[in-house]
Amino acid sequence: MLIVTSNKIPGHRIDAVFGEVMGLTVRSRDLGAQVMAGFRSLGGGELPEMTKALYESRQEVMARMVNEAQQRGANAIVAMRFDTSEMGGNWTEVCAYGTAVFAIPLAEGEPGATGQSIYLTSAASKQGASEQSAQPATSAAAQEHEASPEI
Repeated sequence: MLIVTSNKIPGHRIDAVFGEVMGLTVRSRDLGAQVMAGFRSLGGGELPEMTKALYESRQEVMARMVNEAQQRGANAIVAMRFDTSEMGGNWTEVCAYGTAVFAIPLAEGEPGATGQSIYLTSAASKQGASEQSAQPATSAAAQEHEASPEI
């Protein structure tokens, strides 16, 4: 799934809009990690325990948002954002949200096509051609089998 923070996807035409999708989690802070982070904060620098917790929360809400978009039939999300807030002293809410869309890459020669969209359309047409060339051989074999008399 293609996820962008912009309102448009360069080299793509948005063919359908399925609406807002989101993923949400509320996490309590681990007391041990909070104590360790408190000690580390005295010396300054990164708090790895808190960084890990926030990273995992973002991954979780992204997966939930993508799942909701896929259920609606989307293949991309535009205008994606994160939002975080504290709830009480020990709870953190993390939310990912965006607009679920169906985006079609533009082929070479279409206005607005990019190198990436041209690559995607040419790769798709090559894959379609290889599937079609394999299909008639199977069909011919099936027709030959059907035409032969059974004894």
